[in-house]
Amino acid sequence: MTSKTRACPKTNKLFSLFKFHSSSSSSNNSKTQTSSHSTTKNNMVQLAGKEIGPIGYGLMGLTWRQTPPSQEQAFEAMHASLESGCNFWNGGEFYGTPDYNSLVLLERYFEKYPEDADKVLLSIKGGMNPSTHQTDASPANIRRSIDTSIAQLKGRKKIDLWEFGRRDPAYPLKDTFELIDKEYIQTGKIGGISLSEVSAETIHEAVKYVKVLAVEVEVSLFSTEILENGVAAACHQYGIPIVAYSPIGRGMLTGQWKKRSDLPADSLLLAFNFPRFSEENFPINVQLVEKVEELAKAKGLTAAQLAINWTRSLSRRPGVPVIVPIPGATTVARVKENSKVYDLTEDEIKQIDEILAKFPAAGERYPSIFKTNT
Repeated sequence: MTSKTRACPKTNKLFSLFKFHSSSSSSNNSKTQTSSHSTTKNNMVQLAGKEIGPIGYGLMGLTWRQTPPSQEQAFEAMHASLESGCNFWNGGEFYGTPDYNSLVLLERYFEKYPEDADKVLLSIKGGMNPSTHQTDASPANIRRSIDTSIAQLKGRKKIDLWEFGRRDPAYPLKDTFELIDKEYIQTGKIGGISLSEVSAETIHEAVKYVKVLAVEVEVSLFSTEILENGVAAACHQYGIPIVAYSPIGRGMLTGQWKKRSDLPADSLLLAFNFPRFSEENFPINVQLVEKVEELAKAKGLTAAQLAINWTRSLSRRPGVPVIVPIPGATTVARVKENSKVYDLTEDEIKQIDEILAKFPAAGERYPSIFKTNT
């Protein structure tokens, strides 16, 4: 195939928000969920009744970082994503502070560009208890989180998909999803449910109680775990598309950081000691980046473009569902770069597989304080 062509809180406060992801998964079943997506010849994906582009857009970096971009810059990047065909947007109630999170930014954006609301398929994470900063699937917190998110949008845009950032083992999935289905989906307040950073066991259990529209997990050249841990297989079994977050390895696969000292001083990767960016592991992992850059250059691509489209290409493998990567970007230039659709040839995929075999990722995806595969 060929190419188709305001000031944010400091680290200690950000840590209280990040703790949500460290909050502390169910038998197979015979129920088969009806597929919630399909693909078309032009690479578009039908998800939750809306046609979306093959590459989405992650909003986290626009509000959840030490030094977020200005609102004007964020608006420019968001507008550019739509112009580039990236109309699946992924944000979070806890992506920032209650006064400036994804939902606040989205409400202001859609106030300025009301014509864009119907163009966007919007996925929102929630479920963090604002007092404990932990995942909390209690009925009271479910209602608080969804009601707050809806209120912050001020009627300018409906939430198409809503998900917990992690599973809360303290409450049965059955009770959680029956409440959301009865009070929010059946009443039309939100479009449906998706899952985030879950195990295969959680997926098998969840489909017993609710129609799962998508599963969001980390997928990149550095993170291929879903191909081996049953997550991809479970999603394929039930016809659930995968939303791939961090498809450029939290920025490393852009090739912009040649040594650890190149990382921004206020980077959360340093503040929270992400293992793959440690003094020990960074020089090992940058070897993979260098090989990806070499191959990308030969194809007239950037390393990020090759990485994003390799993630897309996994959809062609047996037993893997449609995968929609959601790279984040804060500038128009990066948004446009990340939105390029390139269909890798089988030979190119083979070349990349050989590179991955020689240069496996060093270090875990997250520091130990963060729960994964919940």
